[in-house]
Amino acid sequence: MKVLVIGGGGREHALVWKFSHSPRVKKIFCAPGNAGIAALAECVDLKPEDLPGIIALVRREKIDLTVVGPEAPLVAGLVDALEQEGYPVFGPRQRAAEIEGSKVLAKEIMLKYNIPTARYGVFDDPARAIDYIKKTGAPCVVKADGLAAGKGVIVAEDQATALGAVDLMMKQRAFGAAGERIIIEELLRGEEASILAFTDGEKVIPLLPAQDHKRVNDNDDGPNTGGMGAYAPAPIMTDSLRQTALEKILLPTVRGMAAEDRPYRGVIYAGLMITERGPYVLEYNARFGDPEAQPILMMLESDLADILEGLLAGELDEANLRWHNGASVCVVLAAGGYPGDYRKGDVISGLEQMPDNVVAFHAGTALKTNRTVAAGGRVLGVTSLAENIPAAIDLAYQGVAKINFTGMHYRKDIGQKALLVRPCVC
Repeated sequence: MKVLVIGGGGREHALVWKFSHSPRVKKIFCAPGNAGIAALAECVDLKPEDLPGIIALVRREKIDLTVVGPEAPLVAGLVDALEQEGYPVFGPRQRAAEIEGSKVLAKEIMLKYNIPTARYGVFDDPARAIDYIKKTGAPCVVKADGLAAGKGVIVAEDQATALGAVDLMMKQRAFGAAGERIIIEELLRGEEASILAFTDGEKVIPLLPAQDHKRVNDNDDGPNTGGMGAYAPAPIMTDSLRQTALEKILLPTVRGMAAEDRPYRGVIYAGLMITERGPYVLEYNARFGDPEAQPILMMLESDLADILEGLLAGELDEANLRWHNGASVCVVLAAGGYPGDYRKGDVISGLEQMPDNVVAFHAGTALKTNRTVAAGGRVLGVTSLAENIPAAIDLAYQGVAKINFTGMHYRKDIGQKALLVRPCVC
């Protein structure tokens, strides 16, 4: 079969890498891809939101399965457009993808279907938002309603930071139209975890739980990013908590979306805060998380092509998901300046020196005169597979030590929370 992966980041490299291990997949295309993906697939210079261009590519190459990686083309309706042409495509349709495209919609779904989440207010007027903060105080969390590349969330421990976030989003329009409407919600305390699941709109099959590291610096310091590393499985998600997440979050979400005439088929991601009262939903993603996809796909033993074809045929089966023993850790290497304005064009060395069971997934790279250079904020995701989390941490950082480019920075504490985890007594 021929597979097309839409996107050009670390998540898409992990998807392409996983498909490359399938005996059924004979040819992989990626639009637009990156320098690492180019070693495994034919990269096509198309933007993920170029719906007519992608449809033409699928038609021309007779693609058997299209997999949409990033959120923007999902929210733009790429799945709907391909389905209307009769082409198999993995990902939620536009109305379903709005659960990520609008944080307000996500909150409304959670409130209506009794899915645990933080208390909140919605504002389209900065003056009203400012009055609300002055009345309710801090700490709080300020979120842009729309898509903001994982950066439209500001955790405000004090009132001045919260007011600054309102100004940044609604007056300075740092996130464009995404910040025309904002959410201000209570700050939940606990430990974060990510639970992803495959769903055909009725059945829901959870994947291994993972944990992302959002802040740019060690010890969860500094501004939020798209994610500086992840590991799976996350021991904070005990068997009991996984069952709770399935019964109180994932199943009610999928059923609620169906009841709202937004049937959901694809992979759904719930970002959780594990509090003393149990798991609460922080956000939904309508696709694989990035960087969570990297360790999860490293851990997946089953053939991804088989799983996705079964899902699209309405034959989603938990028995089809087989996992490697052990654990996987992904450490993101970022460009100088990220998550602000960052360097581009720096030559990357050491990629050919990865240890066994380590893959350097390319997130923001390009080829320049046959040399791999940094081309994005998150440049690489060095991902290991080992017998347990401590060994996976050690192996991932062995890979990191081989790589160098000017301005490279990364967190030194990815996975450390897993070594300190205490089961939730909620």
